[in-house]
Amino acid sequence: MNKQTIRDIDLKGKKVIVRVDFNVPLDDKLNITDDIRIAAAIPTIKAILKQNAAKVILMSHLGRPDGKVVDSMRLTPVAKRLEKLLGEKVLRLDECIGDSVKKAVDGAVEKVILLENLRFHKEEEKNDPAFAKQLAALADVYVNDAFGTAHRAHASTEGIAKYLPAVAGLLVEKEINYLGQAVNDPKRPFVVILGGAKVSDKIKLVDNLIKKANSILIGGGMAYTFLKAQGKNIGNSKLEADKVDTAKELLAKAKKANVHIELTSDFLIVKEFNDPSTRKIVKDIPDGWQSLDIGPETCKRFEDILAKAKTVVWNGPVGVFEIDEYAKGTRAIAEYLAGLKDVTTIIGGGDSAAAASKFKLDDKFTHISTGGGASLEFLEGRELPGIAALNDKKVADKAYA
Repeated sequence: MNKQTIRDIDLKGKKVIVRVDFNVPLDDKLNITDDIRIAAAIPTIKAILKQNAAKVILMSHLGRPDGKVVDSMRLTPVAKRLEKLLGEKVLRLDECIGDSVKKAVDGAVEKVILLENLRFHKEEEKNDPAFAKQLAALADVYVNDAFGTAHRAHASTEGIAKYLPAVAGLLVEKEINYLGQAVNDPKRPFVVILGGAKVSDKIKLVDNLIKKANSILIGGGMAYTFLKAQGKNIGNSKLEADKVDTAKELLAKAKKANVHIELTSDFLIVKEFNDPSTRKIVKDIPDGWQSLDIGPETCKRFEDILAKAKTVVWNGPVGVFEIDEYAKGTRAIAEYLAGLKDVTTIIGGGDSAAAASKFKLDDKFTHISTGGGASLEFLEGRELPGIAALNDKKVADKAYA
């Protein structure tokens, strides 16, 4: 990684403002139902405290309040859970900018301070320079540890880096190292598993990975557009008709690059989505039926390819894993990956991470990305604004406005 991290900068006595990703799911009683994102930030917070920083000021968004104060999207539940996980008193503020916030930060006896939801201000998502400057005025150093928002050029991810020394936290460093190595210098064979609903979401990803992977295994809803491109009957299965020609082009490009693409060869089909009792395994999908999962033959073919892999990236489930009757294929692939030895296994966030969590396999993979959209864009080969804005390692000093 060629960006500076908290290891490359002296934080002693400094006020450090950290962009974290505390956009956690809440139930109707505002209880946190999954705290993995809060837990993921703890190592960076502790590392900054260990350097004897004066203050650690945390900022995050939660939900989509659209620039308005929404009481159900306040960070109060986050502060409580953070205190528990960190084992340290956290001061929660009701605002994120302004003189009252600056006074509260400067006068706080607590070392850890959590600002209010950034997206209560429309200026956050607009990357407004004045808003970014107000955030920067609270601290001496900026740390980005929110990989899940690094693909957005917002005030707290990109704008603030113009006004403070800007470095990566440990989570962002870990994400870039694992995903970067997978894409740029993987141990081979390098196998990619792609799933999810839409081909349109993954076109750039497939296009980029054709230049890098040895094999690409395609399941989930996106597979049926590729199968249609091969002239196969897909019944009422998910289809993006306007992407059939694109799928043909990608298949031709992979063949020319000598990259093996393995598509679904048998299917779990149902007559009606809401009636799992009609499900059966077939090799050919009849008219009027839809496929919702890969079949056992496909699982075996995928596993035979994965058995030889040294690096695996998995982005997208291969079936409708949220419903148990349609989750068998995704579970089988997840369990097989979890059991591989001496293989770097990386899950590219989003639904794949949710599947690993559902099957209680979170700790069985080399790395599970915390950024769905960010990891997708990174694997597509795109530059992430929140990462690009950080100090390069080779630059000793930088002029700040």
